[in-house]
Order: sequence, then structure tokens, then C-alpha cells
Amino acid sequence: MNGAQLLIQMLIEKDVETIFGYPGGAVLPLYDALYDCDRIQHILVRHEQAAVHAADGYARATGLTGVALVTSGPGATNAVTGIATAFMDSVPLVVFTGQVSTELIGLDSFQEVDIYGMTMPITKHNYIVREIADLPRIIHEAFYVAATGRPGPVLIDLPKNVMNAEVPDNLYTAETMNLPYIRGYQPDHSIAQTDIQLAAEQLSRAKRPLVLIGGGCIPDNTPELVRVFAERYHLPVASTLMGLGAFPSGHPLHLGMVGMHGSVAANRALQSADVVLCLGVRFSDRVTGNRKAFSPDSFKIQVDIDTSELNKNIHIDLAITGSCGEMLERLTGNVHTAERMDWERQIQDWRSRSAKVKRKAEQKLAPQDVIACLQNASAGDAIIATDVGQHQIWTARHYQFTRPRSFLTSGGLGTMGFGLPAAIGAAVAYPDRPVVCITGDGSIQMNMQEMMTAVDLGLNVKVAIFKNGYLGMVRQWQQLFLGKRYSSVKISSPDFVALAKSFGAHGFRARTMDEAEQMIDLALHTDGLVIMEFDITEETNVYPIVPPGSSNQDMIVE
Repeated sequence: MNGAQLLIQMLIEKDVETIFGYPGGAVLPLYDALYDCDRIQHILVRHEQAAVHAADGYARATGLTGVALVTSGPGATNAVTGIATAFMDSVPLVVFTGQVSTELIGLDSFQEVDIYGMTMPITKHNYIVREIADLPRIIHEAFYVAATGRPGPVLIDLPKNVMNAEVPDNLYTAETMNLPYIRGYQPDHSIAQTDIQLAAEQLSRAKRPLVLIGGGCIPDNTPELVRVFAERYHLPVASTLMGLGAFPSGHPLHLGMVGMHGSVAANRALQSADVVLCLGVRFSDRVTGNRKAFSPDSFKIQVDIDTSELNKNIHIDLAITGSCGEMLERLTGNVHTAERMDWERQIQDWRSRSAKVKRKAEQKLAPQDVIACLQNASAGDAIIATDVGQHQIWTARHYQFTRPRSFLTSGGLGTMGFGLPAAIGAAVAYPDRPVVCITGDGSIQMNMQEMMTAVDLGLNVKVAIFKNGYLGMVRQWQQLFLGKRYSSVKISSPDFVALAKSFGAHGFRARTMDEAEQMIDLALHTDGLVIMEFDITEETNVYPIVPPGSSNQDMIVE
């Protein structure tokens, strides 16, 4: 057995069923080992960035660790954007990169880059395997680190000669699979009982409480714990972008998303609350707006598995290291309900005001109506992947998510080109569940070569392209904040219907709402990849919007 064969054997023992990748010279030993392996499915993408995004989508949809395999040099550097995307959103990945043989490292050899050094700031941890004897330990540690504590991507750089090296007898035994010990790494933190009591006391006394949930509420059974806790104490719930799906969007207690493009009710409630229980929220600038003016009068309780996030961006009154699930389990039963009629009436008033905002009648399709149509046709049960831009926010605001892990989007890095490969990863994991990629005519052109991947695999991915002829979010900022000086935002596109057919997919186009409804119904009942082009109003804006640097109180509503 050589190193490559040992690696494949270890992946099988780690229950890895799918690898997303692209071959090259430095990883030929691994692809040769995969040739004889019938336990792992290899998904051949068309670009290494898409391999990592697809593994990312697979991980977000399943909760498992995604695996990607790319070659050295440009293969590795092409993967960097995908790795950074996963790092910013705390997605568990193990990314294998090929590397030149150890005796060639540092000599500017063909397709050599220091991917180990390049990715140190954007991985949870990374390794270079210099000796075959280190391989079992590194693989075992990598999967442990990626999935425990705050999840994240781990990179393993594999020199070619190590993959070709003969594995010594007794190198790999059952003992090597014991729980690894990594000095200084403590992924599990038990919450002190005094912290539980302090949090319970604050929530019991609160007259204007709010629960703010983020991506840390997605794992395990935390979404169910959030729902039970909120319903038991009748607490309003607001979500960050990454927290959508952890609490049913259509639930009477759900106020919507907070932050730059949050709902009126969610932002007003957050700014007016006297106690905010913040679960798995890292308080990015898109959530807080002006940090000095963020929820100024509230007692803030922050719960996060990652100690480094506590008090990092916002001053916290009670900072608790631990899992959100444990916090909710131990908090339930210790909070006393209180009369909050005035607070409930105020929230209803904010909700009713935002509902009264009417859009102007347009000749072309309104994106909000298209998303509502997708919502109705899929019964809210689809896995939705998006790219980044206006369509992302319209989806977050108007699609009613009913289940966790059903909204796949790049939140922290804001990566255009993420949507289609992420949808492919989700569809590989769930071939019988509807998967829809909602994208724009700018974003889709970043990784549209992956249409061929979806066609090759026969995946039932439906792609909704909002075509408005602009890089919409950039154009909106130039309109609102730069005096309509539209610079480099007008974008031309191919005929997406004809393009879809050239890839062997189905392509449809809609210009009216009647056509859109018919097209969506047809697409969801058509096997394989379907490209839907929606001709939407050119200068439709996303509202509400908080101007950069302003308080969430200063929303532009229309």
C-alpha cells in the first residue's frame, strides 16, 4: 500500500462518500487510488473554486464535513476563494491540495506554490505532510478539528512523493483512530451554572426581550430548542443572514432578518430591546451598523462556542462560552414569564407599518413576486442556494424557510459564483429534494461552466436567474450614495435559454408574472438541470437599507 491508497482507506473509514475535485499532475497518485475505489463518489467539476464551493454546499446542507481535492499550483490557488468563503461562515471542510515532491519544494518547481503559507489566515488549521509516518495522525486530526467546536476548513498539502511512498508495516492501526490530543485545542466548553442563573434572571426581569439567532444555532437539534424556548416564553426572535432557517421564517414570533437589509420590525425591536439573548452571533458590521449605536439600552447576553468572538465587536454584559444548544437546554425551565403586552403591541405596530409599504406597479417582473412564486411552488421545502447581491437579500427577506440547512449563501465573504456549485453539492447529498439556485445575471457568469457538471450528473437543480442588466447591488449603492454615477455596472449577458440548451439542459424565459408561474411549475416538474431566466425591472432596489456607518435605526425604507 502506498500513501495515496492509505489516504483513500482512511477517508472510507471516516465515512466520506463524496469528494469534489479536479485532477492534475501532483495528485495523480490519489486519482489512481480512486480508480479502484467503489466506496467514494468523485464529482468532477470544471473549476477548482467550484469544487470547494460544492463541498461547502454539501457540508452546509448535511452538517457533515465536505471534502475537496485539487492539484498543486493553480489548482490550489483557485481553491483559495472557496476556502475563505467556508472559513468566514464556519463550514467544516477538509481540502486536499497536491504539492510537488518534498525535494522540489522551495525551488520554484513546476506548479509549486506555498499553499500552506497562503491559507494560514483563512483556515481553522492546515498541514503539510512531509513524512508518510505523519499521514494517519494528520488525517485523523484534520477531520476532528474541522467538525468540532466552531467548525471550519482544514487544508492538507500532499507532496507527490509522500503519496507514492510505501506504507511501513504497523504504521496504521486501530490505536491511531483514538480521539486525538492537540495541545491547546479545547473545542468543548461546559457553561457554568452561575452564567445560566444570571441569564435567566435578566430574561425574567425583561420588559422588552429579544432572542437574536445566528449561524451558531444551525447545528444539531439547536433549531428545535430555539423554537421550544421561544414558544414557551413567548419571546420574539430575529435572525442574522446566517441564522435564517434555524427558526421558521413564517412563525408568528419571527421578526425577520436584522442589519443592513433587515426588516423594519427586527431592526426596531433590536434597537429598542432591554435584554437581548444573542445565540451564535458574531456581530459583523452588516448586522450592527454603527457599533456605538447598536442596541444601546439593552443588556446583551452573548453565547458562542468560540471564546474569541465574545466582546470582539460589541460590548457584552454577560459573555458565555459554550454551545447554543446547551445554553437553551439548561435555560429552559429557569426563566419566569412576565406580562409584556406593551412590547407585543409595539412589535405588531412595526410589523404593520412595514407591511403597508407598497411597490410601484412595474411592467416587468418584480423579484419579490418571483421569490413568492418559488416559495409557493416548492411549498417552502426546497434547499435554496444563492449567489451574492440583490437577489440574495430578496431571497433572505421573502422566502419562508421552514427547515434548518435549507438556505445556502455566502454571508461573511460575499462570494459571487458560490450559488450554482453550492446547489450542486446539496443536490448530490439530497438527489430527491428540490434544490433551487437563485442568482443574478452577474453572479451566474462567475461559475456558469458548472452547468456541465450538473448535466453530467443528472442533478435536479433549478437555476433562477434574475436578469436586470446590472451588477444590481453595486448600482444601487452608486445610485443612493454616489449621485447615480454608474461606473462599470452595466453588464451584458448571453442568451441563457440558448446557453442552457447548448449544455444539454432545459432553458425557459419569463417576462410576465403569468409566464413566471407557468415556468416555475414546469421547471419543478422537469427532470435535470433547468435554467429559468426572469426579465426583471432594471433599477429595482433592495429595501430597507441602512446606509454604511449609520445606525440600524436609520433605515431607508423606500
